[in-house]
Amino acid sequence: MDKLVIEGGKPLSGTIRIHGAKNAALPILAATLLAQEPVTLRNIPKLLDIEVMLDIMRDLGCAVLRRGDVVTIDGTVASSSHVPERLMRLMRSSVFLMGPLLARFGEVQVYQPGGCAIGERKIDLHLRGLAALGAEIEETGSRIVCKAVRLTGAEISLDFPSVGATENIMMAAVMANGRTTIIGAAREPEIQDLQRFLNAIGAKVRGAGTDTITIDGTENLGGCDFQIIPDRIVTGTAMVAAAATRGEVTLEGAESAHLISLIHVMRRAGVHIETGDGIIRVGAKGRPRAVDRIVTSPYPAFPTDMQAQLMVLLSLAGGVSVIKETVFEGRFKHVDELCRMGADIRIDLNSAIVRGVPRLYGTTVEATDLRAGAALVIAGLAAQGRTTVEQVHHIDRGYDEIERMFGSLGGDISRVSDS
Repeated sequence: MDKLVIEGGKPLSGTIRIHGAKNAALPILAATLLAQEPVTLRNIPKLLDIEVMLDIMRDLGCAVLRRGDVVTIDGTVASSSHVPERLMRLMRSSVFLMGPLLARFGEVQVYQPGGCAIGERKIDLHLRGLAALGAEIEETGSRIVCKAVRLTGAEISLDFPSVGATENIMMAAVMANGRTTIIGAAREPEIQDLQRFLNAIGAKVRGAGTDTITIDGTENLGGCDFQIIPDRIVTGTAMVAAAATRGEVTLEGAESAHLISLIHVMRRAGVHIETGDGIIRVGAKGRPRAVDRIVTSPYPAFPTDMQAQLMVLLSLAGGVSVIKETVFEGRFKHVDELCRMGADIRIDLNSAIVRGVPRLYGTTVEATDLRAGAALVIAGLAAQGRTTVEQVHHIDRGYDEIERMFGSLGGDISRVSDS
């Protein structure tokens, strides 16, 4: 099992390029099953979750070719609508295949997905949306079978702006008969990117980025050459690491418009941030300031996927900060590990009270999920002494060689294998 060994206390400095967004690439990879010609996708990061999705696509019979960050998929040769349970359990995002497989084959068989243990993440909204489009759903244990001779457009209202459910319904509705309207849709940039892709292959989708999305069904879908947006969470992670180590970092290929809430909070903490066309510059020379209250909520509010990383910065701030988590109830697992490094954090129901300390100290910690792992890497870079981060496979799900990214900025970080 791999682990990361970090000698902390060195300010990060330099320039890096941000890789493509995992959370945009995964649903778009699934959506290539709808195309009636081969599709070329660019800026696809090399991540564990991406490789699992490509393995699933191959298992379904698709022809998949990866060359660097360019992936070409011919989904026209897909021959199965049964996603293997062993692969679904590796990644929650495999649930994205339900909508396109149902639209393509009229039937899909999947299993309850796996992924990070960060709280309850039911797929009820996905199933309710597909049922509203005319699917018959049968659940037996962990197995889920959806069938529909022909999907029919419908008005679907979501109780919660679920990103996954919004995207699954969008993909299923693309080939449905008539118009589908999703009310209460999620608004994330990744959903806007999925709309761009679907329209690039000939679909008729509008409204992504608002809470109402309209899809007019069509059967004429071709191929395209498409570039994935930059990963806003990787961007945010690098921004916080630069500030926590009191460094100066330039991020290229970044999209500041996707990170307005994070930029606002970091500026309140005293971090200097400049934005330009595809460029974000971050600098912090002194101790950060406390931020009295941050609440995670669906986009465009502060993202739950940046909560753990920001907590590291605030653990070094002067004063008391409060972070309220409203999206996932199991997303404070990194707190105990940060406290082992000298942080002063107390949990009160779904809020974390963070009393800033002058410094953190290196020790051995464990990544319990993807973003918690990224936070511990930032803490190790900022801490005095050596930090060892175990269970690195969680981090590999969302960061393309995180040790290379921070190492290129002067961080003393290396990957070590127990074997």
